[in-house]
Amino acid sequence: MRTTSRFGQALLYLFLILSAVLVLVPFYWMISTSLKSSAEVNLSPPTLFPAHFRLRNYMDALVQAPLLTYLLNNLIAGMATVTVSTAVSVLSAFAFARLRFRGKHALFFLVLATMMIPQEMLIITNFQTIAHWGWMNTWQALVVPYWVNPFNIYLLRQTFLQVPDELYQASKVDGLTNFRYLRSVVLPLSGSAVATSLILSMILIWQTYAWPNLVTTKDSLRLVSNGLQNAFTNSVGTVAYELQMSAAVLVTLPLVIMFLFLRKQIFTGMARGGIKG
Repeated sequence: MRTTSRFGQALLYLFLILSAVLVLVPFYWMISTSLKSSAEVNLSPPTLFPAHFRLRNYMDALVQAPLLTYLLNNLIAGMATVTVSTAVSVLSAFAFARLRFRGKHALFFLVLATMMIPQEMLIITNFQTIAHWGWMNTWQALVVPYWVNPFNIYLLRQTFLQVPDELYQASKVDGLTNFRYLRSVVLPLSGSAVATSLILSMILIWQTYAWPNLVTTKDSLRLVSNGLQNAFTNSVGTVAYELQMSAAVLVTLPLVIMFLFLRKQIFTGMARGGIKG
């Protein structure tokens, strides 16, 4: 019995190690390529370790591409998305968790059902809508489609359900409105889940690629994800991969730092959101 338990634990660790390797290999390849020379990047077969560490690639990437413009665009789009998306998610989640109205469960089921639809299937209809409204190459085309986030609504609704009913009844006895109860009682008790929804919304905007590439053609509106695609391609179509990977490392760093500082809030929020069904 004990031998079987140890064998199962060994298999579990082996699976976790293999999963970690699969996740980390692309990051290693990105960092390794960012430190190689152009000649070494084009070697066949490729080298696993840089023969000479070329830190100048990072400075060249900053000079050749408008990275600061792309980062600023990401911050503007991210803040506009996070602010509205969080407000919509909090109010929707509170309505689904606390209020009573006809069709509440059917409407919540529809919200959950949208999570099952691949985003690629929604791109065509969203693009037709944006084009019909004349929003091509505008800020609203970049942010409005992300204002409703079904997963964040689900996460916050599950968290709000854990607030004891007695608190809601006591607030009604004290004459609080639903909005004041939400602001004064529910939100302070659900800070980690709200922080998690904020972080996930920012990450979504930071890594999205297909949608901004489809609705923007102006370089001044490009985000880091699609701006880096053409920033290091010369007139004959040759890509300077060492500079592209250097830029990728620079734009990935803010997300890594944000995750390291806020990982406790993310894990706590995800755990609290999954407790009550």
